[in-house]
Amino acid sequence: MPSSDSTALHRAWESLTAFGPHGDAHWVALRAGVSMGVPLLLLWAIGRLDLALPATFGAFTALYGRANSHRPRALMQSTAAVILVASVATGTVLSAVGAGEWLVVVGLAGIAAVAALASLVWAWHPPGVLFPVFAVGATAGASVSSRDVALHLAVAVATALFALVVGAMGALTPARHRPRQHWDAPLHAALRSPRTAPEVTRVTLAVALAAIVATVFGLGHAYWASVAAAAAIAGPSTRNQVLRGVHRAVGTFLGVVVAAGLLALDLGTLATILLVIVLQVGAELLIGRNYAVALMVVTPLALLMVHLGSTAPVTSLLQDRLSDTILGVVVGLAVVVAWDRVLPRRR
Repeated sequence: MPSSDSTALHRAWESLTAFGPHGDAHWVALRAGVSMGVPLLLLWAIGRLDLALPATFGAFTALYGRANSHRPRALMQSTAAVILVASVATGTVLSAVGAGEWLVVVGLAGIAAVAALASLVWAWHPPGVLFPVFAVGATAGASVSSRDVALHLAVAVATALFALVVGAMGALTPARHRPRQHWDAPLHAALRSPRTAPEVTRVTLAVALAAIVATVFGLGHAYWASVAAAAAIAGPSTRNQVLRGVHRAVGTFLGVVVAAGLLALDLGTLATILLVIVLQVGAELLIGRNYAVALMVVTPLALLMVHLGSTAPVTSLLQDRLSDTILGVVVGLAVVVAWDRVLPRRR
């Protein structure tokens, strides 16, 4: 009989190379590409790419509710939009007041707690806090003056509303035959569930601990560690979370290699924006099929987004992305394992 170690390795390799069904991902990819692409091209046309980050995170509204029918998707996206805009507001204010790195850690933990609760209450898909945490960290690291805070917030609101409109346009097309998942927000069930408080605490702990460790070690872009931890702990079971962590680490490593090649091309601004749009579409085509392969697209996408509004050297961006991700995955999985030893095993 094969040993448990060899079986685990076989399963890990199988998960890294297996692809799930397509699942009409082209519609999600189209919505995501339009929701992000139109605002970015408009900002480029008027010479205001300094607003690219709030525009992008508002547009992330389009990524929610991919398996839902139109009205339930609109409801889910509306709740996600509120949290995403709040995340942009949090990070932008932290940047404007010149908050130190430890205040940013507090901001990351705070939005993680709020987003974790919202994800459970409104049954977000994708679940978890990855995008809100990313939004706080990236905008807090940008250079924003106090007089521009309102403008950044307005841009995030506008792009979130645009994403909602794009998502609703599918209702105008003929209904497809494939049954769609409906959504009934389990508000009362989530608030009364004994699982809710521990889950919110666990997520917040992982996000905060990853940011703290990254900050203590002086890693640049410490919020990337929090993002990786948030991704690693998202999953219905410990086994699923461990495999997701492996996918995150492997996919990010390969994605950094891809990003290094793309950034070495030194593309112009417009070409970079167009590439970001293509990568966003590619990410949504792959994210539900193979997480590791999707990270090979998501990683250069994230790095190009940050590069658009950053003066940091490319080499440091690549190094930070890799080191922070590995650290975040390790912290996230450590919290998962420790948590399962302290509390009864989750069903």
